[in-house]
Amino acid sequence: MRKFILDLKVVSSEHLNAKNVLLKLTHGEGLPEMLPGQFVEVKVANSSSTYLRRPISINFVDEKRNELWLLVAKVGDGTSALGKLKEGDTLNCVLPLGNTFKIPNNAEDNILLIGGGVGVAPLLYLGKEIHDRGGIVSFLLGGRTSSDMVELETFQCYGTVYVTTEDGTMGEKGFVTDHSILQQETFTQISTCGPKPMMMAVARYAKSHSIYCEASLENLMACGVGACLCCVEKTVDGNQCTCVEGPVFDVNRLLW
Repeated sequence: MRKFILDLKVVSSEHLNAKNVLLKLTHGEGLPEMLPGQFVEVKVANSSSTYLRRPISINFVDEKRNELWLLVAKVGDGTSALGKLKEGDTLNCVLPLGNTFKIPNNAEDNILLIGGGVGVAPLLYLGKEIHDRGGIVSFLLGGRTSSDMVELETFQCYGTVYVTTEDGTMGEKGFVTDHSILQQETFTQISTCGPKPMMMAVARYAKSHSIYCEASLENLMACGVGACLCCVEKTVDGNQCTCVEGPVFDVNRLLW
């Protein structure tokens, strides 16, 4: 796909909780095609300590409103600076980058999308695309506590939402791989994104039940085009750049 460097205008900046901010961006000449699983590299212009672009998953694309949504977790100087953006500000983005999730065309497929923390971000757009094609979508979302859970009402527009929290303040208590839905239903595909230990546990579950599973990796990325090699992941095909060969991988290709 063709890549673009665009100055996007901030339509809104919504602080969902103490850590996460939802940026909605637009462009006067229209947004390029973007697919679930891809990401953007954003330039942090208002942080003196941030020299490299930051990779942010594509959370959602609202074609009717010509909006790109980015769910940003404020974990350092760069992402904290992004959290200070206001309506009318400009954010320079390189997009779209990376590969995409597999979107089944069989309406009878039962797809489970598992996310933890800010890893829930790319699953919203994926769920929307599967839903729009007639697929059956279930979201299994996890966090430490109830305040970590974001965009639940929007997720519910495209499928059934199940929740786990480590302290039991919302949904079932425990990790996503502890949720009872995994014993109650049979799924034909699993797509997951979140902390590596969580995704490794999901991969083990999928393999033990002979379910096709793909994971969107959250490796550190600096360039987004395979030049800096800081996001290399070990696979059965050798070392591969997550930003180019991924971020989405069939878990059977990963040497976990």
